[in-house]
Amino acid sequence: MDGNMDEIEWFPSPIFQELYAKLNRMAGIAAYMFVGRERFATLLLMRLTETVILWLSEDQTFWDDIEEGPRPLGPLGLQQFYLDMKFVMCFASQGRYLSRNLHRVVNDIISKAMAAFSTTGMDPDSVLPEDDWFNEICQDAIEKLSGKPKIANGERDLNSPTASVSAQSISSVRSHGSS
Repeated sequence: MDGNMDEIEWFPSPIFQELYAKLNRMAGIAAYMFVGRERFATLLLMRLTETVILWLSEDQTFWDDIEEGPRPLGPLGLQQFYLDMKFVMCFASQGRYLSRNLHRVVNDIISKAMAAFSTTGMDPDSVLPEDDWFNEICQDAIEKLSGKPKIANGERDLNSPTASVSAQSISSVRSHGSS
C-alpha cells in the first residue's frame, strides 16, 4: 500500500471484514440457540475472537514478513494494519465480546507493528491519524457490512448474544402458533 492517503477509500481488509461477518452470523445463531444462556454465547464469541487474534499475534511467518520482508511496512501499510486492529476492537466491543485479554493482545500487535515500522527510520505516530479517524471508519464499515445504522452511545446491537431476547421471544411464540 503505497500512495497518497487522500486517494484511498479506507476500509478494513477483506480478511477482517470476513471475520466480522462470520462472528456476526455466529452471534445471531448463538442468540437464538442459547436463549437464557446469553453469558455462554458471549464467552464463546469472546474466546473465538481471542483465538483468531492470538493466532495472528503468534504467527512468526507473518511477523517475519512484516519485520524483515523484502518490502518494509510503509506508512499506508501501517495505517491499514492499525485500522484492521481497531476494527476488531470496535466490532468486538459492539457485540459485547471484547475481553481485557483481546484488548491487550490487539494493543500488543499494534505496538509490534509500530516497532517494525520504526525500523524504517520513521516515527509511526507521525503517519497515524488520530484514533477518532480510525473509529469513524470502523463505525462506517460496521454500518455498511451489517446493513444497520450506526449504534449510538448506549444502544445495543440486537445480534449481540447479550441483547435482550424478549422481542425475539414474542415473535418466536407467535411463529410457532403458541399464542
